[in-house]
Amino acid sequence: MQQQPTFVLVHGAFANSFSFAPLQAELGLLGHRSVAVDLPGHGFGATYTRAYQAPQDPEALATAPGSIKGVTLADNAAHVTGVLERAKRNGPVILVAHSRGGATATAVANARPDLIDRIVYVSAWCPVALDVGDYYAEPEMATVDPASLALAAVGNPAELGLLRVNFRTADPDALAAFKAAFLADGTDEEFLTFLNTFQPDENLDVGTSADRARADTWGRIPKTYVRLTDDTSMPLVMQDRLIREGDALTPDNPYDVRTLPGSHLKWLVDPAPAARVLAELADLVR
Repeated sequence: MQQQPTFVLVHGAFANSFSFAPLQAELGLLGHRSVAVDLPGHGFGATYTRAYQAPQDPEALATAPGSIKGVTLADNAAHVTGVLERAKRNGPVILVAHSRGGATATAVANARPDLIDRIVYVSAWCPVALDVGDYYAEPEMATVDPASLALAAVGNPAELGLLRVNFRTADPDALAAFKAAFLADGTDEEFLTFLNTFQPDENLDVGTSADRARADTWGRIPKTYVRLTDDTSMPLVMQDRLIREGDALTPDNPYDVRTLPGSHLKWLVDPAPAARVLAELADLVR
């Protein structure tokens, strides 16, 4: 009897497992089991201070300590590895990563390819030629507005030991920038609902050259890249560059490439098409 694979879902920056709930519902209705991971300092491990509540206290918010301080990419990878070890006891595992979560997934795949039967990047970072931070200086990222998060940035990252953004801001310019970056194709109601699932703090570490994809381990795992055609946070040209770099690293094991319309978050707001793609990949694993 063939065992059913388990999808392990890894979120991106400032996000958490909550954002995967609609996708998990769709997967469940298609007969698939899934586990949404909260990386360290995320979900119920996140810090929400009283200064973040209304009425906000900007001065206190700028200096309040956060639980995610000091969390590293290695910590994220260790946490996901523990989840994969448990999931693997029940059969095949498909690791799905979104956005910044791809850096964690890649680090896990480098270290423990034995735990992953297929790795899926959904408009996610899989560094090959450069470190994640260095890609932002490349031509493919020229259309990305780095000031969008800065409009609502709070505190000094060097002093806080973390990145902090006030997603509960009422600044119309900041809100417009967020919507353009994350969910330009969603309604205002969908955008504000999603924004309220974000947490204010994110860790600083996105890895080094040691965390780039390795041909001898990561390169052995069957892999899929799901392109999001209207993503302005991770432009399609950058997604395609990452696919090319991965294929050049492991030409005998190229990406299986799928494409979905929509922005950076649309696949999570309207998850049925993505769930169908993942279901097809489950059939490949079985």
